[in-house]
Amino acid sequence: MAHTALGGVIGVLWLVLPGVTADQERHEVSVSAAPAAPAVAAAAEDETSTGDLVLPLVAAGAATAVAAYGYARRRRRTRAQTAPAGLVPPARATTPELDRQARRSLVSADDCLRTSREELGFVEGLFGAESVAPFAEAVRYAEAELAAAFQLRQAYDDNPAAASRDTLDEIVARCVDAGRRLDAEAAGFDQLRALEQDMSSALSHAEVRFRELTGRTSAAEATLADLRERYGPSASLLVSGQVEQAKDRLVFATAGLNRARQSADLGDRDRAVLQLRAAEGAITQAEMFVDGVDRLASALAAAAQAVPEALDEAEAAVVEARERPTEGTASRAPDGALEGHVSRAVATLAAVREEAAAGPYDPLEALRRVAVVSAPLGAVPGAVRLVARGATDAADGFIGTHRGAVGAEARTRLAEARRLLDRDPAEADGLARQARELAERDVRAHGNPYGGRPEHTNGVAGAVLGGILLGDPPDAPAETLTGGAPGSFGGPATRARRGIDS
Repeated sequence: MAHTALGGVIGVLWLVLPGVTADQERHEVSVSAAPAAPAVAAAAEDETSTGDLVLPLVAAGAATAVAAYGYARRRRRTRAQTAPAGLVPPARATTPELDRQARRSLVSADDCLRTSREELGFVEGLFGAESVAPFAEAVRYAEAELAAAFQLRQAYDDNPAAASRDTLDEIVARCVDAGRRLDAEAAGFDQLRALEQDMSSALSHAEVRFRELTGRTSAAEATLADLRERYGPSASLLVSGQVEQAKDRLVFATAGLNRARQSADLGDRDRAVLQLRAAEGAITQAEMFVDGVDRLASALAAAAQAVPEALDEAEAAVVEARERPTEGTASRAPDGALEGHVSRAVATLAAVREEAAAGPYDPLEALRRVAVVSAPLGAVPGAVRLVARGATDAADGFIGTHRGAVGAEARTRLAEARRLLDRDPAEADGLARQARELAERDVRAHGNPYGGRPEHTNGVAGAVLGGILLGDPPDAPAETLTGGAPGSFGGPATRARRGIDS
């Protein structure tokens, strides 16, 4: 592509420069013949006109060449970086191979971004927002690149037959760029933390957060019990088991904090840092589980208040639809298709009112049902955004705390749900629910290689499932499983840098 653009520039110069030369020659002849003033002026105008034409053409051609060269270089860089060390990458991967590479790149970049964002939260709590500004900027850059990559992936999944292989190339390139930016900041991030020199402040900060979270976990358990009494069975289904999982992460964090302090007291700084990082990751995920319970409680309370207004809006839309004239006639009766929508809406709205009056019900699901039957009538309740946000947050929390098993498809649907949250909340709600279902499917298929072993009853299995520990090699025998290295701020090349034997 770059060669083509450069050839175009050369072609433009080849066509235009002879004209410039001819104009220059005519001008010289005219001067030697002492022409009249008008002739001199005309020749000057010709020369100026031609010169004015050349410069924009050359500039435009050069810009095109530079852009094409940058794109081609980016693709070559991506192929070189994703090839095994010491091997020349294949000239052209097959489409299925490129598809698999794109999926792996999305998962890897998303994992790096999530881990980096989580550790950044600990460091910001210690040093303040100003101190971590360069690293926060790197995270924002990676977020933007990854969001664009996920959007490309969604477009590819929507219509793979019409999609271009270049789309897959661009997905990989953007993921590589996101990872490279995080990798570039990893050394500076470690220098700011300086854990190997003095980790007392970081350890104390983690212990404070741990104690606060222990209290919040007990409160979340009471909140969940209250939700089960106040609302229908489906209302709290999304957070069922999250308190137990929070406790599991806290068990792992307890062991990590104790070992980190012991190692620090013994002067084994490297081991202490590794154990601290693992504990920090577990504390973050325990907090995510507890936050999920609290968010759901707030969303259900808000939805319960919004249901009556949403029903009124939908019923007004039914009345308007019945009075709407059929296109092209004087009749005011709705046509057949609209009549069907009206009938379904009337039945659904009556059922929702009955459920709301009868006793405990699921107000978020009620709003969703109202929104579904209102859409064909052209009146989607404003409260549907509340439903979509709740579904998106729930999917994001599940994927974040189970990312060791979740693949690219669920993450792509989640990213698209986030993108559409304000533009099309009804569509975002559907995508978020699909993301959650796909993630749960991945977790079921993944299984638990650490389950049932006494030495891994201290939360290691959950830490691996949550991506806190990066896992053992795929071919490692069962008797040697340790959980792997803890993830750290950085991209694919640096996130496992604290991987020493534990």
